[in-house]
Amino acid sequence: MPVIETHGLTKNYGKTRAVDGLDVVVERGQVFGFLGPNGSGKTTTIGMLLGIITPTRGSFRLFGADDRGELRRARRRVGATLEQPNFYPYLSCRDNLVLVARVKQAPEAEVDGVLATVGLADRAKTKFGKCSLGMKQRLALGATMLGDPDLLILDEPANGLDPEGMREIREIILRLADRGKTIFLSSHLLWEVERTCTHVAILRKGKIVKQAAVAEITEGGAALAALRASDATALASVLNDYPAARGIEREGDLVRVEVEDGDLSALNRWLGERGVHLSHLSLERRTLEDAFLESTGEGR
Repeated sequence: MPVIETHGLTKNYGKTRAVDGLDVVVERGQVFGFLGPNGSGKTTTIGMLLGIITPTRGSFRLFGADDRGELRRARRRVGATLEQPNFYPYLSCRDNLVLVARVKQAPEAEVDGVLATVGLADRAKTKFGKCSLGMKQRLALGATMLGDPDLLILDEPANGLDPEGMREIREIILRLADRGKTIFLSSHLLWEVERTCTHVAILRKGKIVKQAAVAEITEGGAALAALRASDATALASVLNDYPAARGIEREGDLVRVEVEDGDLSALNRWLGERGVHLSHLSLERRTLEDAFLESTGEGR
């Protein structure tokens, strides 16, 4: 049974359609990246899942539940954080989590373990208002863990962090995944999602344009090839006539080209038949960013 299912989920604000007919399936144990640029509908979708925002139409299920009473019970199995952590600035990290535990009716004894998990055990007495952005984000992530939820919904958990802060958040998320938690992760940081998630849905202007396993997305489709020949100018010129070539770029004697069908052997043969013999041909790894740009039609 999927942990999250949406069917035609839609939200309008007046004449603006923020979310447009979403069909998303998140299975148990996945780290699911919900990707898209700012304003693409990610936070609105999370708001509908959490019951903060009312859908205009469509439906969704959490742990198979879809009516109001069942959803209320299902949400007790969910830990969530929105983009801006919201704690009392004059209370310590520990005291803030104690309050969250009371609201969630979670055992107060969990607080110290959660602080250790998010790397704040030695800063438990630090007032929230004195915390760095990275500490605030880790504390917010810790709050979602109280009550031992089965599903964590995280809205931009690494937003605004430096590389070290991003790494810390990523490592915490991966440890939670190792414990069998299902994680639904909203982000616009494609490179970070590629390191963290098992599956993704790519969102653009409120619509899903692609949904698949990360490995499937990064291994399929176009190939980015790096080529060298004795005459780089001739190589680039001939490549312009290759039907599957696009995005040709030259950097000194190196020519990079996206091969739409991914068949580099066919490209090598085609060049040889036209008198261009390569001294170097290699496949450069396709990234989630490449797939995102292809799916959304954005320029490189």
